[in-house]
Amino acid sequence: MLGIIGGSGIYEALGFEVRHEERIETPFGEPSAPIEVGDVGDVEVAFLPRHGRNHRYDPTNLPYRANVYALKQVGVERVLATNAVGSLREALAPRTLVVPDQLFDRTRDRPRSFFGDGITVHVSMADPYCPHLREQVIEAAGATDADVVDEGTYVCIEGPQFSTQAESEFYRDRGFDVIGMTTVPEAHLAREAELCYATVTGVTDYDVWHDEEEVSLETVLSHAAANEESMSDLLGETVRSLDDERPCDCGTTLEKAINTPAEAIDEEAREQVELLVGDYL
Repeated sequence: MLGIIGGSGIYEALGFEVRHEERIETPFGEPSAPIEVGDVGDVEVAFLPRHGRNHRYDPTNLPYRANVYALKQVGVERVLATNAVGSLREALAPRTLVVPDQLFDRTRDRPRSFFGDGITVHVSMADPYCPHLREQVIEAAGATDADVVDEGTYVCIEGPQFSTQAESEFYRDRGFDVIGMTTVPEAHLAREAELCYATVTGVTDYDVWHDEEEVSLETVLSHAAANEESMSDLLGETVRSLDDERPCDCGTTLEKAINTPAEAIDEEAREQVELLVGDYL
């Protein structure tokens, strides 16, 4: 099963046919909304609106752990996400799609792991997005008219406020390409849940470093709406062309990452993450 995390406009444009809803309670609370399970063509898809119905949650207060855990619980193995981002590069104009290959974390108030309470796990985040799933997205882009850039570094800020000019210039000086508020800790949690994870970002503005257009909610929403069609085309083509196999290491991430001996993990800690680590303990 493929998971899609994004806005409702995306799955409506995909021709997503809902078969049923999954209302799930996880050890980390409820996800942003019930997971809608259905089909895009011949592919079974679980769709989750990241911010909840009617955009209930801001980036800081999203139930990230519950969202990823719930997708894992319904049987998802791969996740395609969508994000609205600002551009830190002149060449990345609004309404461009970027499929990042790196991220830089500037958040501060979000739990980044399922673990740490009675069990210590260290996973590699050297390549934060699944290389194989990214490759599938890039290959699918060739069959669409979308303007897609196939690499870049996503710097994730806390939000919900936009950057100051000093911060924006700092990120530009560091060589970052796009700026947003929601890929962290989604990418980290997907790795810990042994899910393939990649994201398609849609540029909605030039952040605040550019004189051409002031970043505002009105600007962001306008360009985000325009991005939905090209994003949907790209996601639809990706879904239809996905390989059946997962020739990557995402599915065995935890095999050598658990640092706490099984006999030292108490029952309460184990129960909370049994879905994730049960096969290894």
